[in-house]
Amino acid sequence: MGTLKGKTVFITGGSRGIGRAIALRAARDGANIVIAAKTASAHPKLPGTIYTVADEVRQAGGQALACVVDIRFEDQIQEAVQKAVNMFGGIDILVNNASAISLTGTLETTMKKYDLMDSINARGTFLCSKICLPYLLKSENPHILNISPPLNMRPLFFEAHCAYTMAKYGMSLCVLGMAAEFEEQGVAVNALWPRTAIWTAATKENGISASQCRKVDIMSDAAYIILTRPSRKFTGNFCVDDDLLYSEGVTNFDKYRISSDGALAMDFFLNETLDDFTERIAREQSTPKSKI
Repeated sequence: MGTLKGKTVFITGGSRGIGRAIALRAARDGANIVIAAKTASAHPKLPGTIYTVADEVRQAGGQALACVVDIRFEDQIQEAVQKAVNMFGGIDILVNNASAISLTGTLETTMKKYDLMDSINARGTFLCSKICLPYLLKSENPHILNISPPLNMRPLFFEAHCAYTMAKYGMSLCVLGMAAEFEEQGVAVNALWPRTAIWTAATKENGISASQCRKVDIMSDAAYIILTRPSRKFTGNFCVDDDLLYSEGVTNFDKYRISSDGALAMDFFLNETLDDFTERIAREQSTPKSKI
């Protein structure tokens, strides 16, 4: 496994939650972190701003650049990318983490909310990738990582929140298309998705309790694995956090739980349940390996 020391990582939506966790994990290697998010001042109910995360990044051992960015606006992304290039000399990694969610049915979804999800999730991911790619193409090990799900076309995952699924799958379609488009040029484009709910402000707002969630650390540890792999050998993958960690030898995921009480809530878009996954790794661990 490689290191992110000296690499410049541009993270959208990095002021809290999964984006912040990925930033701090990379900072421990001595990476340069660009925190591109809207939160410049403290929210009365939500902790964290781009500036507090920048301070945390420095304390963790990395360098930081905090940029006020609403990824719906091209000029704001371009300005932040230029600041990053001026300060750090280029961009090696883009993490498309910023996302909007509304778990509403068709009749309950206002077009304002539809446009917000589409412009941040699908359009914002495409736009950030487009603007960062000229610099990623100059990197030795360039990666784009989208926090988005596998493209699972079961009606089950559309019927309750069609607009959200369409917007989120837009991020995953960027993985499908861009991984193929830039494979020969060595830019890795992958997706990462959690098997269970992750304890963030978004899950709390949607009525999920902490005991049903895993910590953000499981996503940042999985992201680190992806971002340190050779970009020419690992691209076009739709990774699930615990399955990816299992591929690196992790078999006990208890340390990622918020609480040992209650059952973990499954995230959307996955066919293999947590019970299925747990049973699968138990079978594989108990099966003697061939000596041939």
